[in-house]
Amino acid sequence: MPVLNEAQAIKDCLDALAPARRQGASIIVADGGSSDETAARARALCDALITAPRGRGSQMNAGAAAASNDILLFLHADTRLPQGGLEAMLENMARTGHNWGRFDVEIEGNHFLLPIVAALMNLRSRLTGIATGDQAIFVRRDIFETTGGFPDIALMEDIAMSKRLKRFGRPLCLRERVSTSGRRWEKHGVLRTIWTMWRLRAAYFFGADPAGLARRYGYRPRGDQA
Repeated sequence: MPVLNEAQAIKDCLDALAPARRQGASIIVADGGSSDETAARARALCDALITAPRGRGSQMNAGAAAASNDILLFLHADTRLPQGGLEAMLENMARTGHNWGRFDVEIEGNHFLLPIVAALMNLRSRLTGIATGDQAIFVRRDIFETTGGFPDIALMEDIAMSKRLKRFGRPLCLRERVSTSGRRWEKHGVLRTIWTMWRLRAAYFFGADPAGLARRYGYRPRGDQA
């Protein structure tokens, strides 16, 4: 789990993963240099707390390197696994022979468009074989290591990783739904957020620099001056 300044939410997030820990999952939190109490609040609620250079790709690679399990699952701090989600993941991977996959997603919030947005995200993912980080990507360790892991880029690391993983087959698309926060959608407006994300994806597809795209998204890439 990559985190950065998630002090307000980290306890609830890790408490929700306590059943998974009891089932044998190892919870590794990769902190990207939080300036709040994230690390202090997470330490007692996970199996390992590590620090890594800021950036989801970098942090998730560091978490994977610290893990020992055969299956890796990458979970954002504002995303929750469904009840029975780990069992569904393991059973379906064993049954189908898929090397990697993701869950369907639902977006929490009050706006009437959010369920439609989530449904379109899930449909697009099935059609393209591209997963997003909000869908909780999972992968066999050996396949992950063969790909070289997530690219260390400021944005679109999930898209780039999906393209790498597609060389080993299409993703297992589970119908079980993770839930993710709709805070960014409601804060900036649902339609405006959709438009912004499509513009960023299109620009990335046509070769735009991920660091430049991250700045347009309001994210300061590692190495930029504070």
